[in-house]
Amino acid sequence: MANDGVMELATDNIRGKNRTIVFPEGDDSRVLRAAIRHNNDGLIKPILLGDPESIKKVANEEGVDLGNIEIIDPRHSDLLDELVDRYVELRNGKNTREDGDYLLKKDNNYFGTMLIETGKADGMVSGAAHPTGDTVRPALQLIKTKKGVNRVSGVMIMLGPNGEKLLFADTAINITLQSNELAEVAVEAAKTAVEFGIEPIVAMLSFSTKGSAKHELARRVEEATKLAKEMDPDLKVDGEMQFDAAISPQVARKKIPNSDVAGRAKVFIFPDLQSANIGYKIGQRLGNYEALGPILQGLNKPVNDLSRGCNEEDVYKLAILTANQVRD
Repeated sequence: MANDGVMELATDNIRGKNRTIVFPEGDDSRVLRAAIRHNNDGLIKPILLGDPESIKKVANEEGVDLGNIEIIDPRHSDLLDELVDRYVELRNGKNTREDGDYLLKKDNNYFGTMLIETGKADGMVSGAAHPTGDTVRPALQLIKTKKGVNRVSGVMIMLGPNGEKLLFADTAINITLQSNELAEVAVEAAKTAVEFGIEPIVAMLSFSTKGSAKHELARRVEEATKLAKEMDPDLKVDGEMQFDAAISPQVARKKIPNSDVAGRAKVFIFPDLQSANIGYKIGQRLGNYEALGPILQGLNKPVNDLSRGCNEEDVYKLAILTANQVRD
């Protein structure tokens, strides 16, 4: 695509830092090929989880060379006892050691999450062959949210054919959000935007612009805007507003002329998951935007979820974006 500025920035940020990213779906051909590319590039250090023989079989079928890539079989790993002990400690009486041993051997997402929690990996990319819940659940239980953040949310970075760089939220996790939750998503999305070189000008989207429609759904977004400003007084945020007013300077001058956000927004907070998911896929399919993500925000350490319809390039890029979220 013409626009790869976000990827270039993330790549420059992680170069030479030897970030370690774990891939729980090591025998998925898309994941395997992307991990081998990273291993060859030397940009990040990949760890593949799974049965080594199954992974070797896929590599042979794909005609690719595993080289010296690290493969861990959770069922037979020397790390298992240490990770299980820590898992039981984190679960604080909710699970026995037998539970932990069974789970970490059986579920690569839990094993991978424990590698991150114990500092043996920096981040995780999963979801090529699993629903979102399978990726997110271990992270919520074990890595948990950052201080001051109450919930995890997901963003899509949207790269336009003419160089546009936008961010949409929440596109992945929360089906419905109350005003205070929408406000938190907005504040976190602005921080995520900065991480990826996107200007944090935030529009709170609705079917109404500044009271043009009177409805509880519009009032919820209006209240969320006020709360977001209270959470971060320096944040450039405005709403409620329709998408055309947020994106088009011409429409903004007619509908909301005194706003310093309308017509200039780069970060778009949708009122619910349904509209966000529809919105980013319209941009992707009809607007020829490249959609990167979903990228999860709010966790103590980065775990990101692939679409099950992803390709090798999606896996490769999301690993770079995940490594870029690691804090020194």
